[in-house]
Amino acid sequence: MFSHIPLLLIPFILYNLGLLGLFGGEDGPWDDQILHVPMMSGGVFAMTFGDLLVLIALVILLVEVLKATRVSRASVLDHMLSTFVFVAFLVEFLLVRGAATSLFFTLTVIALVDILAGFSISIRSASRDVSIS
Repeated sequence: MFSHIPLLLIPFILYNLGLLGLFGGEDGPWDDQILHVPMMSGGVFAMTFGDLLVLIALVILLVEVLKATRVSRASVLDHMLSTFVFVAFLVEFLLVRGAATSLFFTLTVIALVDILAGFSISIRSASRDVSIS
């Protein structure tokens, strides 16, 4: 039952929790550094909460693409729910002031890639299942 829930809801919810101020500052914790590592080259690797959120979304995108490779009747439901998640991202990006950031836009594009990859993989695998004699 829970396998049909789009996992990209996780970064969507995390971003909105930060936007509501439940953790982080007034604008969310997205610019706060969580990692600061001096490199052998003399440079410094720094990671922010926003970077971490994008990494989480990319790992989730991989899982969603792997879920799209399953051939079942429920895959239509998966695609439909993923489309709703993308629409939620898009509407929030266009209408909410706090979501008008490059971070949220990147998450929106990741949701779009999820839809396009899911439909492409499903169509491709469905065409292999059809046999014409």
